[in-house]
Amino acid sequence: MEITSVITAPSLPEHLEAEKTDSKQPSTLHVIAWIDPDVDRIGVDPRSWYVETFWLAVLGPSAIWLLRRLADRFDGAPEGFKLDLDETARSLGLGGSDSRHWPLQRAVDRCLRYGMARRTDHQVLAVRRRVPPVPRRQLLRLPTSLQERHREWETDEPEPAEAVRLRRRARLVALDLRDLGVDSACIERHLLRRGVHPATAFEAAHWAWSPGGDDDRPGVAKASADQDPR
Repeated sequence: MEITSVITAPSLPEHLEAEKTDSKQPSTLHVIAWIDPDVDRIGVDPRSWYVETFWLAVLGPSAIWLLRRLADRFDGAPEGFKLDLDETARSLGLGGSDSRHWPLQRAVDRCLRYGMARRTDHQVLAVRRRVPPVPRRQLLRLPTSLQERHREWETDEPEPAEAVRLRRRARLVALDLRDLGVDSACIERHLLRRGVHPATAFEAAHWAWSPGGDDDRPGVAKASADQDPR
């Protein structure tokens, strides 16, 4: 005679069931800009050469790509936007929210840890639109070659009056390249090869493709003023 035994898994206590339910990740986050006048004044764009070169070793590639994606979203929605976490993770190649160790959550955690973002609520994330310089304690952990490049970057920072002149020159070069159909990323690389400061190169390249990109072209303002109003 066969005896069949049925083993029923014990259920979790009620308080553990509650913790299990509460630990479920939200499907969306409301992302807003982190307004910090001090950092916004001296910081650089998350999509810039500086961030890719010096912050990459600190934050890691996933966090850098997340910041770049959020910067793109801020361009179209500066007041903030709703971020679909599963869609964002899959579009960045980080897997879906059903993966065992969700890489997107680790990327968000690194942004929080290193001051790129902060939570203002469980489902609200304030993110910097300008990234501060790498702190000295983190610089000392970078490879020696990167530390030397960072020192060169600091010494190459132009004085305010000189910076205005160099920015205008970089913008004019960027406009000429834009007229040839060169995209902003290639313009930035071209300016960097010509020795333009990375922050100036990034600003000029993206400004050239902005709606007001012709404002600094010599003769444009004068020509507009001399037009016959009739």
